[in-house]
Amino acid sequence: MTTDELSPSERYAQFRRTREHPVLKDFRALYAFPLDEFQVQACREIEEGRGVLVAAPTGSGKTIVGEFAIHLALATGRKAFYTTPIKALSNQKYHDLVDRYGADQVGLLTGDNTVNGEAPIVVMTTEVLRNMLYASSSTLMGLGFVVMDEVHYLADRSRGAVWEEVIIHLPESVALVSLSATVSNAEEFGEWLETVRGETTTIVEEKRPVPLFQHVMVGRRLLDLFASSDVDAAAGFVKEGAPVNDDLLKVARDDWAASRIKDRRSPRGRSQPGRSSPAKQVGNGRRVWIPSRADVIDRLDREGLLPAIVFIFSRVGCDAAVTQCLNAGVRLTSPRERDEIFAYVENACSHLSADDLHVLGYHDFLDGLTRGVAAHHAGMLPAFKQCVEELYERGLCKVVFATETLALGINMPARTVVIEKLSKWNGETHADITPGEYTQLTGRAGRRGLDTEGHGVVLWQPGMNPRELAGLASTRTYPLRSSFRPSYNMAVNLVHQFGRHTARELLEQSFAQFQADKAVVGLARQLRKSEDALEGYAEAAQCHLGDFMEYAALRRQISDVEKGANKARRADRRAEAIESLRHLKPGDVIEVPTGKFAGYAVVVDPGWSPEGPRPLVVTLEKQSRRLAMMDFPEPVEALTRLKISRSFNARNPQMRRDLAAQLRMRTRDLPPRHLRKGAQAPGRPHGGEPSAWESEVTELRRRLKAHPCHECAEREDHSRWAERYFKLERDAATLARRVESRTNTVARQFDRVCEVLTALGYLTDEGTDASVTEQGMHLRRLYSDMDLVAAESLRLGVWDDLSPSGLAAALSTLVFEARRPDDASSPRVPGGPTKDAIGAMVRLWGDLDHLEKDHKLDYLRQPDLGFAWIAYRWCEGDDLDDVLGESELAAGDFVRWMKQLLDLAGQVADAAGDSPVRRTARQAIASMRRGVVAYSGVTEEE
Repeated sequence: MTTDELSPSERYAQFRRTREHPVLKDFRALYAFPLDEFQVQACREIEEGRGVLVAAPTGSGKTIVGEFAIHLALATGRKAFYTTPIKALSNQKYHDLVDRYGADQVGLLTGDNTVNGEAPIVVMTTEVLRNMLYASSSTLMGLGFVVMDEVHYLADRSRGAVWEEVIIHLPESVALVSLSATVSNAEEFGEWLETVRGETTTIVEEKRPVPLFQHVMVGRRLLDLFASSDVDAAAGFVKEGAPVNDDLLKVARDDWAASRIKDRRSPRGRSQPGRSSPAKQVGNGRRVWIPSRADVIDRLDREGLLPAIVFIFSRVGCDAAVTQCLNAGVRLTSPRERDEIFAYVENACSHLSADDLHVLGYHDFLDGLTRGVAAHHAGMLPAFKQCVEELYERGLCKVVFATETLALGINMPARTVVIEKLSKWNGETHADITPGEYTQLTGRAGRRGLDTEGHGVVLWQPGMNPRELAGLASTRTYPLRSSFRPSYNMAVNLVHQFGRHTARELLEQSFAQFQADKAVVGLARQLRKSEDALEGYAEAAQCHLGDFMEYAALRRQISDVEKGANKARRADRRAEAIESLRHLKPGDVIEVPTGKFAGYAVVVDPGWSPEGPRPLVVTLEKQSRRLAMMDFPEPVEALTRLKISRSFNARNPQMRRDLAAQLRMRTRDLPPRHLRKGAQAPGRPHGGEPSAWESEVTELRRRLKAHPCHECAEREDHSRWAERYFKLERDAATLARRVESRTNTVARQFDRVCEVLTALGYLTDEGTDASVTEQGMHLRRLYSDMDLVAAESLRLGVWDDLSPSGLAAALSTLVFEARRPDDASSPRVPGGPTKDAIGAMVRLWGDLDHLEKDHKLDYLRQPDLGFAWIAYRWCEGDDLDDVLGESELAAGDFVRWMKQLLDLAGQVADAAGDSPVRRTARQAIASMRRGVVAYSGVTEEE
């Protein structure tokens, strides 16, 4: 609607808004399309000086809000930091901002790269900003805005704490712009942000900018997931509880029926003559044909649903999918597009040597890209992944087979998202994907400004339940849960900056504690009600003759002592019974005291076990049964014996009959149990002096009768109120324990961390006035998960005599983690001083592990030696072909671990001070930063 079409009142309202938000007016002019209402609202809040939390679906354009904060910072002469969870996203954002504001205005800090770090706009990973805050970096001067993209990452178990550290420790003068995927507790998160950051507005946008239609590919058919009768689903905006397409339910029924027929025709374990492989599935002809990956791509192409991302939760599967498409002759590009792709990839990979390209499978990679298909996963070389991302964004790459890591923020929207299977390996087991993961994956479908609609396609798998899939696609409950816990490095940095007492209070502001405290609110309210009710019960139980609660306590004490004595008697009796069963031998005739098989029986197998004996017996009724402890409430003894043949088989009916007949003859003249010698009547064990508990009960009863309230006419009425009091008191005590266990949980964890640091000499032993020692100052610069092992290795001189290559190998044990535990079996380790140092580090970890357990902590993992030889050889100058040939690592994994090793080596160099280790670490860094490891992909022109 143009200004001329507005009414006078609407034109005046628009003029007022423009005058109140002049920077927003200028910013909106930069875009060729109008901003959405949630974007405008968030930008206004920022210009008015408030922080914002924007929770919106993937692809909805929430990054525009972050870009406005940057625009506002430049307009007002302040700095802006844009933080991201992963380096690839930082690199991508850096290029976007350089295109808009120019290279002189934008910097990049990711650990791998430092480009123009003092620029007014700096893109960085969240860890870099955390480290700046602890180091009180001068780069923070003049900082006005921090944009935290993908802030829902704070739920990440391994790295989530960094987000909370930054949010808590940023100066109050800095406005925080938090951008999150859709979470169901955004209001709770926003409430916490307001408590720690001041005025913060929470803006939740649940509607996607492009409608998403959900399908299931069944054989060659593409069926809608939801019934066409559902208005919202038909419009592409499904709600919870939407009905499932009847055609899909029919497919599921037919598939189930066909599998039942197959089971009946091919019983388990029955092989068919002449067949070496399992029989082909049979049924009623309705089993669903599973299309190949090439067939799926061909169908999407014919339907006009490309470009597409196909999520396969396996790196090997992604690479195999590309190979299958090439073998099937898939070609999705025109000759002009092929030439453009070829020229771009050749230029982008020109920094790599011909030998390295050969090792990395470059020519197969290029062949796939020129045909319009590619893989994308963490095992690929970063340069290759960057090519795929750029060509896909340009529309030249039509299909990407990707693992779920692609869903973590990288800007690669598609017209269609395909999910092959609804389960994935989570590191421990194959688990179904969650509604949140499903939404994150399918959220990529539908490119704003390019597509009128997006499509999510799930491939049919045998046994699939369409209703469960519909639940995944329509569920909107995936809350954000804090994973925050104080680390050793965090503790020394906080104590150094604020002192232990203030640091403890700061940690109580964490989102983790906020969530725990909210959970406690209901319990605390219930506890207060219980305490009020206790006062009323005590008042109702008052007696004019004396203290009735004291009298009631005596009655309860008598009851407790008697119950305790009975319990002790039962325990003693059970112990005696177990001991009696231990002495049984085959052929012993016993009398089973109770149970279904009570009566005479002969022992065939004693079945002795300390956890619970299970004797096998044959009864008079010719039954063979293995008895349990419940059949022996009291001890048993061998009354007589029968000879049992070694060939006796308890499963043979005739043998059982013969043995039962012998048993009947042998027990015919045995006296009844109560007449046997040594039989013990219930009651006092030996008829001698009263036991201790009997004496105690006698004394308590004497005191009870002597109490004034014993003569009260309303005694039983008072007693009922007193019993209610005692029951509620027990419940209240349980509630109080639950409240205590959830209150100050983070602070208690911090106290335990500080106790470990004090024991090692990193903090002084001065309680809340503790300070960081000289050794603790070294730990302040070590941010690794294995920070304490690294600090102790430095302190004890474990690395003093190592060569640069040896140090690289030793440090690799602190960063590398095998993808699966069995990957780490019998790793090769360099010999000499390097082997000795690694052995010393493992022993050091063992000592620290014991110390942690003493303080109820579990932070440090065992050093992983699986990368030590590779790091050593690379640092020695070996070729990429030789290094990768000695391991099963993919090139992308090798580069990623080397980058993390470089990062830790840099931290060690900073922490070591003026020592030989600093010089060795820097030499190691120089030796490792070469070839594919040195390539950053940031500053190169594209």
